[in-house]
Amino acid sequence: MDGIDAFDRDVTAALMRVAAREGWRGTTLPRIAAEAGTTLAALRARFGDRAAILDRFMAVIDATVLAGTAPASEADTPKDRLFDVLMRRFDALAPHRAGVLACWQAMRADPVALACRAPAALTSMRWMLEAAGIPATGPLGMLRAKGLLAVWLSVFRAWETDETADLAPTMAALDKALTRAESLAETLEPLLGGRRRAEPPPSEPAASEPGPPPGAASEPDTVK
Repeated sequence: MDGIDAFDRDVTAALMRVAAREGWRGTTLPRIAAEAGTTLAALRARFGDRAAILDRFMAVIDATVLAGTAPASEADTPKDRLFDVLMRRFDALAPHRAGVLACWQAMRADPVALACRAPAALTSMRWMLEAAGIPATGPLGMLRAKGLLAVWLSVFRAWETDETADLAPTMAALDKALTRAESLAETLEPLLGGRRRAEPPPSEPAASEPGPPPGAASEPDTVK
């Protein structure tokens, strides 16, 4: 699909406004077109159905988050960077909150529709990982994306009921979920060929058993 443009932003925002008023069941293509000030023909030229518009909404949110992402700092931990990225994702969703929740409630009640949204959701999580400076390519990247999607969904439930101005409950839930995920990743990723735990520094040789002189071969002698 072509790059995100004003038409994408207008139509996806219109979908969210209609969903907020009518619920997902009432979010029809004619209503979306009327809300966006466009025609069904124009919608058809860009989208296959309303689910495709919903997927495009996720891509619009991705683009908003990525546009505000600064280069990763080595002073920040991966957890710190993910926390920042995901909270900015919630900030990007905030103007569309009522529509997002209406869509989510409908999808949650329809396992087939929810499963169909999984590929787009995983793509979003891979981009969020990359924004946090965490590689998301290959099989290990997909595993990380699935783990981050589980984090996102668990924290989304807190956001769903969080009506505070500072989103303190959402931030607390995110911190807790990322801590759990970090602990799990530190256990599993070394087994899967990912990052390794830091090796302890070698102990100093005992005084009675001096080590080999500099430059000496470190391989054991061949048994004769």
